[in-house]
Amino acid sequence: MIRGAACFRKLFQSSALSSKVAARYYTAQAAAHPAIFSSDEESADIDWDNLGFKLMQTDYMYVTKSSDDGIFRQGQLNRYGNIQLSPSAGVLNYGQGLFEGTKAYRREDGRIFLFRPQQNAIRMQIGAERMCMAAPSTDQFVDAVKQTALANKRWIPPPGKGSLYIRPLLIGTGPILGLAPAPEYTFLVYACPVGNYFKQGTAPLNLYVEEDVHRASRGGAGGVKSITNYAPVLKAMKNAKAQGYSDVLYLDAVNKKYIEEVSSCNIFLVKGNVLSTPIAKGTILEGVTRKSIMDIALDLGYTVEERLIEADELISADEVFCTGTAVGVAPVGSITYKGQRIEYKISPDLTCKQFYSRLVGIQRGVIKDERDWIVEIE
Repeated sequence: MIRGAACFRKLFQSSALSSKVAARYYTAQAAAHPAIFSSDEESADIDWDNLGFKLMQTDYMYVTKSSDDGIFRQGQLNRYGNIQLSPSAGVLNYGQGLFEGTKAYRREDGRIFLFRPQQNAIRMQIGAERMCMAAPSTDQFVDAVKQTALANKRWIPPPGKGSLYIRPLLIGTGPILGLAPAPEYTFLVYACPVGNYFKQGTAPLNLYVEEDVHRASRGGAGGVKSITNYAPVLKAMKNAKAQGYSDVLYLDAVNKKYIEEVSSCNIFLVKGNVLSTPIAKGTILEGVTRKSIMDIALDLGYTVEERLIEADELISADEVFCTGTAVGVAPVGSITYKGQRIEYKISPDLTCKQFYSRLVGIQRGVIKDERDWIVEIE
């Protein structure tokens, strides 16, 4: 069972908001030049075995802008390149911007597919509502992601070598001087082939619990994927990495004793047959991988809890791991809290590896997709 009614309430609210937003916008089909797809069968000249997670320019990006009534026009695929912005654009002056992250995978038979892109669309709509922005409908969002993946097909790594990371952006591009919502928004999608997110590859993470710097606070925008959430954590990350840590685990800003999330991913604790993760109450991003792992854990017979988790509980946990679209599922080898280094046993039979194996199995088509998580690009 899942403990925490907030989980069901948020999922219901997300679905309701998706329906509400979808009714206000229409699905756009991008006008793609035939030459865009002429190199589909040509693989990019890349060392697929050493991808890492770094920016690599691909071929095309999808772009569309909102009209005066907030409805997004028909989008189109353009060559990947710089965009023009007014100095008074809302995103530059007041930080009106959201981004998402999803991936396209190549299977052994050559077919290309996405993993739960509708959830990213819904999350962007929720974020847009919070940031007073217009947003694309779920259909338009998914259609744009599909087109971007297909146009950059030659950049999708071979099976097992990585994925095509797809980054949808929603930014206020309309000019504005006084503090107010921008009069125009741009929805843009670009892509980049990636391997492991962390430099140490699949090695266990070593986290540092930050007690002074906070990622988010109650009533803020920590629960949505706003661009304003990320620059404030850079200093804490830089300091931690200079000391040899992989990343930072943040505490709540009120009590300073409950764990929330890592800089760019969610966190889970395993104790016996119970899987626990911090409850999402507006300060934690509800990750798509997070939701998927919770469902998989239930399928495998685990009790799943969304709750307040004190940092002191890290000492007694059997296992700790992180999840995210970029990081996948990453085991934690140690956490340093109040000067004490907590070590976790790392072995092939870790619970998180069970979960990840099932997740990858569904993505690769080895395990039946019973929840319609997979979206094929045809």
